[in-house]
Amino acid sequence: MNWELLLQLVINGVILGTLYGVVAMCFTLIYKASQVVNFAQGEFLLIGAWVCWWLLTSFALPFWLGFLITFAFMMAFGILLQVVVLRPLIGEPVISVIMVTIGLSIFFQAMVKWLFGVIVQPFPPIFETKTVDILGLNVQPAYLMSFVISILIMAAFAWFFKTSRLGLAMRATAFDQQVAQSLGISVKKVFAMAWAISAIVSALAGVVFGIVNGVSSALSFFGIKVFPAVIVGGLDSIVGAVIGGLIIGILENVAEFADSQFLHVGNLYTIAPFYILVIILMIKPYGLFGTEKIERV
Repeated sequence: MNWELLLQLVINGVILGTLYGVVAMCFTLIYKASQVVNFAQGEFLLIGAWVCWWLLTSFALPFWLGFLITFAFMMAFGILLQVVVLRPLIGEPVISVIMVTIGLSIFFQAMVKWLFGVIVQPFPPIFETKTVDILGLNVQPAYLMSFVISILIMAAFAWFFKTSRLGLAMRATAFDQQVAQSLGISVKKVFAMAWAISAIVSALAGVVFGIVNGVSSALSFFGIKVFPAVIVGGLDSIVGAVIGGLIIGILENVAEFADSQFLHVGNLYTIAPFYILVIILMIKPYGLFGTEKIERV
């Protein structure tokens, strides 16, 4: 057995899993704040990647500047989306809001195809080297960058929810919206900031994958790939989202190793997360760290 290849894939899985984790945190953040599952999460990645690519290719901006402008744009985009489209739906049945996010997903897919086409577009060269040697293992610089930024984002989330005024307001709103509003917390502001943070962090993942694989509409599928991480960890658990992301990231790469060395199925890398999703739901319907809801009749 090729142990060196297995170790390489496990390391890649950990790095990729941290990226899955931060995007899964965005799912969880929106769900905890508004009890809505955002099925347009993958399109946030897609839009962020295309905006950054457009800034770099059309205006020849330095990567760091295009990166920051993309973050600013996505923050405004997330707030505008929540205020214009989703705020009027506050108080409506949850299924109505979910259907709107599905409609937004289809609309954004069509919009970016119309604006940018369907051909994969490579990012301009960002790093001087294609791979970095770490203890004999080859890792792409974009993934190293995403790993460091993902860890920083996780630390920032921990500080944000435990210390900051807005973070405490989000926790209170997630616990009970009516009680939070009676205490003077602006639930509308909390919703808007949840969508803004989700859009910004998702854009990070979109840019990283765009650098590695090029930018195309296929990036939006990343939102579906992250969904098993959310469910495995628990839909309402931030910690669960991180751990679920790591589990799915490592599982994907180990499945690829098993497929290439022994099974030769051909697509195990893609379908393995959904197998584990079904198994976890059969054993723990609320995920590993999700809150179990007991209703007494």
